[in-house]
Amino acid sequence: MKKLLSTAALAAFTLLLHAQTAVTPELLWKIGRVSDPRLSPDGKTVVFNVRNYDVPSNKSQGDIYAISPQGGNPVALANSADDEGSARWRPDGKKIGFIQNDKNGDSQLWEMNPDGSGKTQVSFVEGGISNFGYAGTLGSVWFAADVKLDKKPSEIYPDLPKTDGARIIDGLMFRHWNAWHDYAYSHVFVVTYADGKFTGTPKDIMAGERWDSPTGPFGGDEQIAISPDGKTLAYTSKKLWGKDDAVSTNSDIYLYDIASGKTTNLTEGMNGYDNDPVWSPDSKKLLWHSMETPGYESDRNRLFVYDFATNTKKELITNFDYNVEAVEWTADSKMLYFLSPINATHQVFSFDMNPKSKNAFKQLTFDQADYNELTVSGMGKTTTVVTSRVDMTMPSELYAINTTSGAATRMTKVTDPVWGSVKKSNVVKRMVKTTDGKEELVWVVYPPDFNPAKKYPTLLFCQGGPQSVVSQSFSYRWNFSLMAANDYIVVAPNRRGLPSFGEEWNDEIKGDWGGQAMNDLLSAIDDVSKEPYVDKDRLGAVGASFGGYSVYWLAGHHNKRFKAFISHCGVFNLESEFLCTEELFFANHDMDGPYWNTPQPKSYQQFSPNRFIKNWDTPILVIHNEKDFRVPLNQGIEAFTAAQMNNIPSRFLYFPDEGHHVLKPQNSILWQRVFFDWLDTYLKK
Repeated sequence: MKKLLSTAALAAFTLLLHAQTAVTPELLWKIGRVSDPRLSPDGKTVVFNVRNYDVPSNKSQGDIYAISPQGGNPVALANSADDEGSARWRPDGKKIGFIQNDKNGDSQLWEMNPDGSGKTQVSFVEGGISNFGYAGTLGSVWFAADVKLDKKPSEIYPDLPKTDGARIIDGLMFRHWNAWHDYAYSHVFVVTYADGKFTGTPKDIMAGERWDSPTGPFGGDEQIAISPDGKTLAYTSKKLWGKDDAVSTNSDIYLYDIASGKTTNLTEGMNGYDNDPVWSPDSKKLLWHSMETPGYESDRNRLFVYDFATNTKKELITNFDYNVEAVEWTADSKMLYFLSPINATHQVFSFDMNPKSKNAFKQLTFDQADYNELTVSGMGKTTTVVTSRVDMTMPSELYAINTTSGAATRMTKVTDPVWGSVKKSNVVKRMVKTTDGKEELVWVVYPPDFNPAKKYPTLLFCQGGPQSVVSQSFSYRWNFSLMAANDYIVVAPNRRGLPSFGEEWNDEIKGDWGGQAMNDLLSAIDDVSKEPYVDKDRLGAVGASFGGYSVYWLAGHHNKRFKAFISHCGVFNLESEFLCTEELFFANHDMDGPYWNTPQPKSYQQFSPNRFIKNWDTPILVIHNEKDFRVPLNQGIEAFTAAQMNNIPSRFLYFPDEGHHVLKPQNSILWQRVFFDWLDTYLKK
């Protein structure tokens, strides 16, 4: 029999629950991370994933839960010692498919009843699968799996078995994001299915092709979709090799006819990114995201539709100057719901497919928050819309959206046991006049116990991307609540080149990295520094990727504004960056071409931070990671060496096992400790 808590113990426990705590790096890793909501076909249940991290083991585990859209207590459906995720409802609502390891450690498709009982392994694919989906008729299943097509040197020359680490390379894109090519390609397979079992032999619909679907490095099941009638499979692939792959963004949507085995390119002649096919429930139309400009990875994401009755394709939502993301149909094929970044937040929108509708397009939410994922079920007035939502002071939770009023009702409280008692920062939107007379949206984050009578050290946060909005996101590394909890004011500008303010604002950074975007950063910190509570003698600038570039640039041009800098995985030398990065289309587009062009693009002379090292006069912490192939390690080493050779107080933090981000728990905590130690040394002592 369990003992009840004594009155004194219960009172102490209650006080503990209500006591306010400060944000620490360690606390961030105790938060359960909510993601991947999926509504049942009847709209009555949402399955979702919660990932928890264990710092001592440096590992994480995902579990699957279910909850009503009206909220309540989540029910654990799959929470064994194994990693479970990618929960997807079978179209009849009678089973939930999910991915879990088998006894060999390979990821396989499993199924369970809606209450979590009856877990059964469905796929037995050697090497495992990565993604899957059901046909609406339940007659077939698709899945993605790696197929080895290339040979290692030791396989080409069997008498040299100890040369496995060697590589024979004949073209570019031999490494991508954080990994070298592994001689295998992700292919899409189709297999007949009935009553929870594969009834035939899986067919590789890309047999012999040296291309991937989903595409790397971040593609998932959103890039593959089988029509509800089970006849056609649409998939995304970038069928380019070597140099062409490195300099182009031309991915396409391919249609595979399951009966005939014939493949056609739906988007031939559309030369930018074409991704994420979404079938209408009646199988008569197909939507996808499309970028117009080849070689421009941050072009506006347009929404295209193909009508199979008329064999025509067109942009669906015109006169909309923002990205369209995460599109979902209603069950009657009459309405769409989607997300879009607008004015430094991500909001929910609806679109009426009736061409006679007078108010087809509608923004539903207007919150100071980001809605990041979307799942829709039902039709008309009974449609249920569920999203995940965050803001700068609140981790991800699930919310139900009222399709009439746009009101968001919180469903889950997964993060409350850890985050509920945290002292919250105050985030204020501030509009700042830029040097060219425009308005710049700047987020200012204040410490939890902010006292306007005090003077605070203040940080300029330089966003990466370069085209990546400073929205109301909740980061587990660049966490503004953590910075504010350490008694810093944070100034986070949406400088030139960031999306959600229209195409013109987003595109103005092209060929002008060190120009107006840097002026925008300085305008923001100068404007906020006018406040009496900002200590102008204790300003710092921090950032990663393009934000790291910004720090290096400011180090040579800040005119004594700052007393400390931190650059993580930043671009330092534009010439060496051009020849070492893997996705050359990024550097090629933003620099207006390679540095050997005649005439030479102005960026290499005017905007490369290494050319202004003689002006450096401020302590700088350089952080860089071995497996970062987007901004390779040499960039950080060059910057640190330059600082050391010029007697600038400097430190180098190096991670051999991280890519462009820092993802391992203990590495992240070390990152934060070194980060604040550096800032405190130069801004607080």
